[in-house]
Amino acid sequence: MFSAARIHELLIEGLPDCRAIVRDDANDGEHFSAEVTSSAFVGLRSVQQHRLVYRALGDHMRRDIHALALKTYPPDRWPHAD
Repeated sequence: MFSAARIHELLIEGLPDCRAIVRDDANDGEHFSAEVTSSAFVGLRSVQQHRLVYRALGDHMRRDIHALALKTYPPDRWPHAD
């Protein structure tokens, strides 16, 4: 079983200046949601931002993560107060 904490760790390691909120929505270790911001997203469309997230997660997207509902933001659009 995979965990939201592991996804968070991979995103932080794989994306510069990353902040992420990851949830295991079904509590099943397979269906997750994530909100992610990174300086790498600046100037990119959503589809391009999502590709960067998938790249950071690597083979886990095929093996361990059945579904990932994803919202991405450049840093100046991050909706969560620090």
